[in-house]
Amino acid sequence: MNEQLGCFETGIPIEIYGLSEKSVTITFGMAIDNDLLLLITDFNQLLLQNPFSGFITTVPAYTTLTVFFDPLSVMLSDLPGEVCFEKVSAHLNKIAQIKREKSKVIADNLVIPVCYGGNFGPDLSIVARTNNLSETEVIDIHTDGECVVFMIGFVPGFAYMGGMDTRLSTPRKEVPNAKTPAGSVGIAGNQTGIYPMETPGGWQIIGKTPLKIFDVNRSQPSLLKGGDLVTFKSIGIDEFNAYAEI
Repeated sequence: MNEQLGCFETGIPIEIYGLSEKSVTITFGMAIDNDLLLLITDFNQLLLQNPFSGFITTVPAYTTLTVFFDPLSVMLSDLPGEVCFEKVSAHLNKIAQIKREKSKVIADNLVIPVCYGGNFGPDLSIVARTNNLSETEVIDIHTDGECVVFMIGFVPGFAYMGGMDTRLSTPRKEVPNAKTPAGSVGIAGNQTGIYPMETPGGWQIIGKTPLKIFDVNRSQPSLLKGGDLVTFKSIGIDEFNAYAEI
């Protein structure tokens, strides 16, 4: 079940479809793009500021926003429509007509220290060979420029970052690692990311940060959030150990 929506004043078409009996997904486009990130962020903010009866939460992704709701509350609401999909879609259509305001999300600029190569970055050579670069060139390119956090997912605190230099683009591993250590910095396609905890993983690991990417004891457990700008900084093993002792 699909429905076309007009999106803000941009005229960019978006599509909504039922994901489950308790959720719908809005598709805003197909590419990883900063403008699309802002569009999804703004729409999400408008929805959070103007929730419907039964609204639970949203989950933004690269090109989509999934909306979760309580079906019983939605059906008891006065939203127009016969079924949940129609009622929620009606509200999302209404949200889409609200004049878009400049995003109020406060994005942070963060510098992430990374110790590249060696035991911390066992796949650095693979990324270098794949792209006909030296390992030093891979590090130089990865630390030059800015990446954008598009979404948090996979596990708590895992930040999917776009904007990485395409000269480093490398496919995922054909056989994922059973264990990827917390703090590992990886590359998958045109994305880079940091494992916040030890998990299985298929990204090419080029280094490791000593920073705690996710900590339940912090007021904001995830160090990174959507919209943040990230720059990577190369550090040596001594500096890595100094961070670890803090």
